[in-house]
This record gives sequence, C-alpha cells and structure tokens, in this order.
Amino acid sequence: MNVLEINVLVLAYLGDTIYENYVRRYLIHKGIGNVNDLQKSAISYVSAKKQSDYLYEMINQKFLTEEEIDVVHRARNYKTTSHPKSCDIITYKNATGLEALIGYLDLKQEKERIDEIMNFILR
Repeated sequence: MNVLEINVLVLAYLGDTIYENYVRRYLIHKGIGNVNDLQKSAISYVSAKKQSDYLYEMINQKFLTEEEIDVVHRARNYKTTSHPKSCDIITYKNATGLEALIGYLDLKQEKERIDEIMNFILR
C-alpha cells in the first residue's frame, strides 16, 4: 500500500486518535488523576486552534521535513467546506494537516518521528 495514495482525511482520522492518545498519556503521567481535570487540560493540546499553533511553530522552526510539509499541504488543500463552529476554516485545515501528518507517519511505521513531533508539542 502506498501511503501517499490514502485520502488525507483518512490519514487525519487515524492521526487524531494517535495524537489524542499521546496527550492523554502525557497528562496522566503528569499526575492528573481526575477525569474532568484531564479533559480540561487536554483541550489546551487537542483543540484545532492549539494544533494549528503547534503546526505553525514547527514550520517556522524548520522542524518538519519537506516530505512532512507536503503531507500537511495536501491535507490543508483538501476541498472541504465544513468545519466546527469553534474555529475558522484555515485553523481547522491546519489542525487537519497536523493530524494527517501523524496518521501518515504511523502508517509508514515511523513511531520515532511521531515521538519527536509529540515531544516538540508536549515539551
């Protein structure tokens, strides 16, 4: 299977679960023991706005490879008109780009690179 041929929204669907799992584990390891507190803390990492901010930071710091940026661009450029009411379409597309990148790397079995990206975000 050629990972580049997979629909970017499918990659984002997978990446979303992986991303959220990293965040949840990180918060649990920080010692947060209450589910409501975990949920409130997770929002500062998993909201489309924060994901978009993290993506811009990685791009500005030249943290991502050209291949990774290509995946992000493919996802951001995917034709969609729907987005949550909590953010604008650009922010939503950036968040989708980050999630697609995580899904892409997972299917390429590049767990170490996912770890690096998530460590960048969760530092």
